[in-house]
Amino acid sequence: MNGFELHYAERGEGEPVLLIMGLAGTHLSWGGPFLDVLAADFRVIAYDHRGVGRSSRVSEEFTIVDLAEDAAGLLDALDIDSAHVVGISLGGMVAQELVLRHPERVRTLVLGCSYAGGEGSALTPPENLQRLGEAWQSGDRERALRTNWEINVSPEFAAKPGAYEPWREMALAGRVSVSVIALQLRAGAGHDTSGRLDRIAAPTLVVHGTADVMLPPQNSRVIADRIPGARLVELEGVGHLFWWEQPQRSAELVRDHVRAAATAG
Repeated sequence: MNGFELHYAERGEGEPVLLIMGLAGTHLSWGGPFLDVLAADFRVIAYDHRGVGRSSRVSEEFTIVDLAEDAAGLLDALDIDSAHVVGISLGGMVAQELVLRHPERVRTLVLGCSYAGGEGSALTPPENLQRLGEAWQSGDRERALRTNWEINVSPEFAAKPGAYEPWREMALAGRVSVSVIALQLRAGAGHDTSGRLDRIAAPTLVVHGTADVMLPPQNSRVIADRIPGARLVELEGVGHLFWWEQPQRSAELVRDHVRAAATAG
């Protein structure tokens, strides 16, 4: 795809659902419980962005548009004319550019805990970004993992017995280099679709946890306001990784959104 090879994994049968992961995540970051529920009804495809996992290495700067073209290239490689698209966080930015540049490729759209740029939007608060950066660069793997966890989930979920260990195992199995994370951060900082969101015609669901401190929930309110007919669902007391905290409900939201669009169509 655009000179890069993207590693992907798929499960299930039915209409295709393309999952686009966010910052510092891999195809494993969706978690088994979320994927299992979704794969009961759909052909679910999750992949690693350029520079991540077993996808092609990268050292040069890239943009969100570049990542959107990677996603379109993956659909081409899989002979998929169009898919239901779910983009989370940075992956939601990629999904926005994908649907704007290739509207015919996106049957329905789900944007989770994402950002559009422009007036009213807000990136990660500097203090949280600094805390994450210091942890990533400390050389202390456990500190980095624990800090990432604490910032990305709600305090209640972070303190839940047995919740951290599966996430830690996943994170260790799908590590992303600090240099690639830095490239992703710079790509995200340059993202702005705010003036174009009104062009999106695909049925759109916007989801955000109210306890998200990575990308504040105001971002999804801005997105939902600017996409014609978009539906906003706010998950009370849930952090950035809402599909990890509430996998069953998150997968059902996607499933029901797809079904509702099919019925309306």
